[in-house]
Amino acid sequence: MPTTTTIRRVVLSLPAAPLGPENPLPALLPPGKPHHLDARQRAALPARMARQVGYAPLRSVLPVRLRDGYTRQRTPTDVDAIVIENDRLRATVLPGLGGRVHSLEHKPSGRQLLYRNPVLQPAAFALNGAWFSGGIEWNIGATGHTPLSVAPLHAARVPAPGGGEMLRLWEWERLRDLPFQVDLWLPDGSDFLYVGVRVRNPHDRPAPVYWWSNIAVPEGGGSRVLAPADTAWRFGYERSLRRVPVPEWEGADRTYPPNSPHAADFFYEVPDGDRRWIAALDADGHGLVQTSTDLLCGRKLFVWGSGPGGQRWQQWLTEPGTGGYAEIQAGLARTQLEHVRLDAGGEFAWLEAYGPLAADAAAVHGADWAAARGEVASRLEAALPRADVDAAYAAWRPHADLDPKERLATGSGWGALEVERGRYELPGTPFDPSTLGAEQEPWAELLRTGSLPPPPRALPPLPTLVSTYWRDQLETAEVGDPDDHLRYHLGVARWHAGDRSQAVRSWEQTSEGHWPSMRCLAVADREDGHVERAADRYVKAYDSARAEGREGAGWTAVTTALARETVEALLAADRAEEAGRVLDALRPAIRDRGRFKLLRARALLARGEAAAARAIFDEGFEVDDLREGDETLADTWQAIAERLVAGTSPVTEETRERARREHPLPGRYDFRMRPA
Repeated sequence: MPTTTTIRRVVLSLPAAPLGPENPLPALLPPGKPHHLDARQRAALPARMARQVGYAPLRSVLPVRLRDGYTRQRTPTDVDAIVIENDRLRATVLPGLGGRVHSLEHKPSGRQLLYRNPVLQPAAFALNGAWFSGGIEWNIGATGHTPLSVAPLHAARVPAPGGGEMLRLWEWERLRDLPFQVDLWLPDGSDFLYVGVRVRNPHDRPAPVYWWSNIAVPEGGGSRVLAPADTAWRFGYERSLRRVPVPEWEGADRTYPPNSPHAADFFYEVPDGDRRWIAALDADGHGLVQTSTDLLCGRKLFVWGSGPGGQRWQQWLTEPGTGGYAEIQAGLARTQLEHVRLDAGGEFAWLEAYGPLAADAAAVHGADWAAARGEVASRLEAALPRADVDAAYAAWRPHADLDPKERLATGSGWGALEVERGRYELPGTPFDPSTLGAEQEPWAELLRTGSLPPPPRALPPLPTLVSTYWRDQLETAEVGDPDDHLRYHLGVARWHAGDRSQAVRSWEQTSEGHWPSMRCLAVADREDGHVERAADRYVKAYDSARAEGREGAGWTAVTTALARETVEALLAADRAEEAGRVLDALRPAIRDRGRFKLLRARALLARGEAAAARAIFDEGFEVDDLREGDETLADTWQAIAERLVAGTSPVTEETRERARREHPLPGRYDFRMRPA
């Protein structure tokens, strides 16, 4: 007889690297190179896709702060988790880390259906930095991994359809200013984990929405990824989007992840009217299948690639000896370059199901692609009919508005602030005023009194709110004399709105020694190509911040982030000697970080000391916050090698080739994700 489904709190012990403090400097620029298609590329796309690719691209991650204060020093750490379990499945969820489904175990077979990372190692893959691999993550916001990747979500028990309980996760997504919820439940005796998702737009204006459920699956054991499609849109790190056949392209079957030499996305074109599903099945025909109601129309395979760069990233995200993984995903649009319009007062809602699938291995891995995917489709229909998914969605919809019962975890106070501001009624997702904290309190004061109180001098500036409403509040706030903190925040909000000239004007009106505004002016100068003035302003901002002589993790984060940006600005202005002096003055604990060792090598190279720069690489270092797609390590190594080969002579194509032959990039520094 089926046993009753249970939901309980547990504590996992995992090797984990601490996240460290947030970066207090506002992220005025987009992280890395944003996914972008030019007008010529968009013209070749279907009309709807082209329209959504060009809709509301992200200019920065404001008001969210960067998370780049982590290291790679892992220690055993207790992690709060919630287990949902029946007699067939056991799902473990991490509410404090974006609501990630850490593992999904099929109890009768003992199979782990997901790639379960044995460590929690942050890496710079989220839009705001820190992210970790494995399990099922809920990506909301904009193209990329969500800024909520390592953030706490609210969690509670809620009555489930058909009786029993489900786990509700919810938060206020700040990039697009939207509340969302994820409801997870296991009907008694079910082989499938049901997930109901809802994204709401409570505002009086349309909003761009992005959603991809990202599922990590083992890529070894001859695993094949199958979806009901004959073509796919391929997007690689060479930044091009093109339609390719499925399964074979350029002489290799790309539905087997190891057959792709470089990292790439394959967005499957599922025909309209066909059932939405994607599966990853091993050599025996066993694995995971994901299906959904039709609104979640996109399906995708991401592969790291069999090349050295992709394999290095796989090692970087876990520990030696751990098997690799691929990602299968499901999204609101056909590709991840698109954002979907959600009308004012509207909502998107759908249901997903995750569970085991067993199919005939000969058919799954046969040369006949239509027969292979047909075998999976028929097995899925037998295990979980499409009509049952639609019925489960209909049964869940009334429960989406039910009030939570017992609270199991607490997220941020930003939702409570927005609900107070907009007086929103959001049944099912209460953002309680008790969750308001120190970061929200100055903004709550602005809301109530029209005045923004200054921060305590012991703290760096608090995060800036940048939505249209909050910018209007800042524009009309009472201004003291001086009122540097108000002008600083107003400048950040104006910058986010695209009004850069007025942003600069706000920052220029602050006091001479106000380092937060001086740093923002330096960013504006670099963006406008004024590299010398940017370097001057960075030096002033850095010196002013250090002169305050504050202690604590927050101020260490300030000076560390400012030092990095200052050195980079000085190198851009060909002022390597000054860059070296900034590096020399850092505390040893900061100076010895991999990021600053790389900057030291670049400064030495710029001063003509290629051998000394090479010695830093030979000694070995790791850049903890190396961003996905960043090729600085490889570029710096190659520049050093060219100078060693060329000596004092100009670098030529011949010396470049000699440098590649005689000084090949060591594997530990090879994170390249595209063809050379």
